[in-house]
Amino acid sequence: MMSTMPQAGIRQKYNFNSDWLLKVGDVADAKKTNCTETDWKAVTLPHAFNEDEAFKLDIRELTDTVMWYRKHFILPASTKGQKVFIEFEGARQGVDLYVNGKYVGLHENGVMAFGFDLTDFVKVGPNVIAVRVDNNWEYKERATGIAYQWGHRGFNTNYGGLPKNVWLHVTGKLYQTLPLYSNLKTTGIYIYAKDIRIKSRKAIVHAESEVKNETGKIMTVGYQVKLLDRDGTLLQTFDGKSKLIQSGETTTLSAEAEVSGLHFWSWGYGYLYTVKTILTINGKVIDEVSTRTGFRKTRFGDGKVWLNDRVLQLKGFAQRTSNEWPGVGMSVPAWLSDYSNGLMVGCNANLVRWMHITPWKQDIESCDRVGLLQAMPAGDAEKDCEGRNWEQRTMLMRDAIIYNRNNPSILFYECGNKSISREHMIEMKQIRDQYDFFGGRAIGSREMLDIREAEYGGEMFYINKSSHHPMWAMEYCRDEGLRKYWDDYSYPFHKEGMVNETYYASLRKKVSRPEAYNHNQDEFTVENVHRWYEFYRERPGTGKRVSSGGTKIIFSDTNTHFRGEENYRRSGVTDPMRIFKDPYFAHQVMWDGWVDIEVPHIYIIGHWNYEKDVVKPVYIVANTDSVALFLNGTPILNGKQDYQFLFTYPDVVFQPGTLEAVGYNQGKEVTRYKLETAGKPVALKLTTIENPKGWKADGADLLLAQVEAVDTQGRRCPLANNMIHFSMEGPAEWRGGIAQGTDNYILSKDLPIECGINRVLIRSTTTAGTVTLKAKAEGLKEAEITFKSLPFETKGGLTTFVPGDELQGNLNRGETPQTPSYQDTKIDVPILSAVAGANVDKVMNSFDDNELSEWKNDGKISTAWITYQLQRMAQIDEICIKLTGWRQRSYPLEIYAGDELIWSGETERSLGYVHLQVKPIMAREITVRLKGSNVDKDAFGAIVELVEPVAGELDLFKAENGEQVNFELRIIEIELKETLFSTKET
Repeated sequence: MMSTMPQAGIRQKYNFNSDWLLKVGDVADAKKTNCTETDWKAVTLPHAFNEDEAFKLDIRELTDTVMWYRKHFILPASTKGQKVFIEFEGARQGVDLYVNGKYVGLHENGVMAFGFDLTDFVKVGPNVIAVRVDNNWEYKERATGIAYQWGHRGFNTNYGGLPKNVWLHVTGKLYQTLPLYSNLKTTGIYIYAKDIRIKSRKAIVHAESEVKNETGKIMTVGYQVKLLDRDGTLLQTFDGKSKLIQSGETTTLSAEAEVSGLHFWSWGYGYLYTVKTILTINGKVIDEVSTRTGFRKTRFGDGKVWLNDRVLQLKGFAQRTSNEWPGVGMSVPAWLSDYSNGLMVGCNANLVRWMHITPWKQDIESCDRVGLLQAMPAGDAEKDCEGRNWEQRTMLMRDAIIYNRNNPSILFYECGNKSISREHMIEMKQIRDQYDFFGGRAIGSREMLDIREAEYGGEMFYINKSSHHPMWAMEYCRDEGLRKYWDDYSYPFHKEGMVNETYYASLRKKVSRPEAYNHNQDEFTVENVHRWYEFYRERPGTGKRVSSGGTKIIFSDTNTHFRGEENYRRSGVTDPMRIFKDPYFAHQVMWDGWVDIEVPHIYIIGHWNYEKDVVKPVYIVANTDSVALFLNGTPILNGKQDYQFLFTYPDVVFQPGTLEAVGYNQGKEVTRYKLETAGKPVALKLTTIENPKGWKADGADLLLAQVEAVDTQGRRCPLANNMIHFSMEGPAEWRGGIAQGTDNYILSKDLPIECGINRVLIRSTTTAGTVTLKAKAEGLKEAEITFKSLPFETKGGLTTFVPGDELQGNLNRGETPQTPSYQDTKIDVPILSAVAGANVDKVMNSFDDNELSEWKNDGKISTAWITYQLQRMAQIDEICIKLTGWRQRSYPLEIYAGDELIWSGETERSLGYVHLQVKPIMAREITVRLKGSNVDKDAFGAIVELVEPVAGELDLFKAENGEQVNFELRIIEIELKETLFSTKET
């Protein structure tokens, strides 16, 4: 039973999500108190009016129109004489708000939270609120007629209306403000830690509150702070100075104190405290606000990121901010946000980079709990801008920082999904410094390779390195693959890259290799492994200039910007129902460490159910030194290591039984993994994934029901694709799942399992009770399961229950280790000077730590050389080099140490850097010389989503007349490396 009675004290935060009515269309009298509501639909927020279209339609076809939401609510007598504010966590897009028939105000940006002061519009007793929302894709700011840059059809899914939570706040007339700058122009509470000492578990905790006095009197106000741990135990109380506040004045009160015994928030360690900030008059509490937050220490520099004094290479996903699900869009309960975001941590991701626009508060708070670092954007559309569009972006960043600055999981503020100018970067930094100077967050943008005012950067796809601000890739590995397709050898026999030629008739002009967007799971996983290997190779510990990692594009398949045959993007490591694809487990293997590998893992890609005499490659992902493969106990002997993490056994003859991989470090077994041949499917199996605090009958809570086809031993049958017929009885609403087929089976009660498994969503109603779900399939034993929803009370449309407050943080990974996260394996030998066959004045560009500068010769073979003088004699054994046109150009090189040839060959194409293992000879001079004509051939031709480069861009993607370059040597950065003796000895 949910309590709806106010707690002690003046301030109340009410859950305002219940008892709304929805009507699609611009209803003329919807703002009136006596509007006829007989044909309006009853909904519980959050609820997008077009949720039925999520994953059914192409993002560009989602309905955009005007709709109205109405709600009747009763304010209790205790609110008489109090302030009343409404907080919307967001709306899409233009909002006109009416209360009791009177116009309150407008909000338009479609992204951020906003609020209104309703004090003069509401009354004790019955009230009615009406919200008009216009979610036109082309919505323009009314005052200027200028569209918002981030309202882009390809990127930001248009789930229209009120798809986020709404809250009602009741305070006294002397109160701490809300962090809602839009409309209210208030900044709320700011909490941070300083002088953080990780080893001794101490820090100075600082709290400050913006306070407003609307009492009509001069008030002397005291300020007190109470710090409670995650179990609610009071740890410390400290006071700030009292202050005389004039009537009508807005001021700031603050307090700070040293606190001992702190648990610092970390990756996979969502330890959160409750900070109560209290206003008093003559010792009496008149306002109290509870803020859930965490404390951690950060540093950004030398090309690296430190969290709690430990270097962390960033590993994660660039997830669409909508983070959506089939049939409901983004509007899911808080526990399901934790489930989804927690799965990222479960595959050892440490960072989510939300894409294009600020995520909603529920996802931000969820990342706090699960221990997942965040990069928080404001809004843009992949380009810098000027004028009012830039003003809109700075205003959105300001609002987002103020609203989210107490959330410890946010480590990065992103100013743009494309490089911005130096002047714009400085302006954004000033906003950060004004509102979150002490938050320990870096502010930057995509790219920003040579703008030192940026505190981080990195290109979308390519690998960048720096010895200055951290560089990490924003959206690497953009290929796509449907979960349904295992490999070339098993049902449904999707040959790698197989495409529908009719579908691609028009697209083929732009897509040179559409197969990259239609991988089967074998090749999709291999591609993901290969792409991460290039980042791992440049990790901290490998020299002065390093990569801080990267985020692979999307975690779960999304209803946005696709290239494959389906009408949604399938680059995720899970499908839209968060069912794992094989790349999920591959990343789990590769990413289990802060920098260097810390926990041994091994995984066999695919399944082990084939027809007799099938011969196929077996791919193994392992983070160990070596692996062995056994089939029914017999070793398979023809394996090879392709590169770090990937081992291939090319021609394994299928035999039913057990396929087992064993990983070894220094000859000792440290991990193993096996696949078993499952029998024929004989039955269905139903299980549920539910709210850990119980399924609430609030009309919005969701439950995941999972169906599997199993054999006589209860093992999932990986090739089963049976059509499942669901039936349901009881107080619940069917929202369904997704599968390949007409309309993607959205909302259908008949849909196939794929690879032996599928899931559906079921939503509670406002009636509590028992629900029975049955699943049937021809030839299989049917399954049945029951589950109950718990009563959920509201009174007059209000409840004090806040769903996220009952969810605890995940502590699974433990506190930040105090040991180093990596061992130095290479050191860079400094270059003293250089000479070259041409353009000697530009020679320093080849080692200046700026990836937008280069040295090049004049196109003659006689001038295609450069000689580097080292600061000392050194035994160079590796040369790491970024050559212009790295994606498509191969350079035939000779490299000399003094006069001795130490390497000769053609460089490979890459995502940035190549490593040349050279003959180690003591020398003080290294010469790089072109020995023949270059060869241009795009090695990543399938990756068509990269923006066409302008003249002078150094990747030379689709360079005009590229095949005519002949004897051009172009070097962006070169690093001359020695292996550390300690590493050689071990």
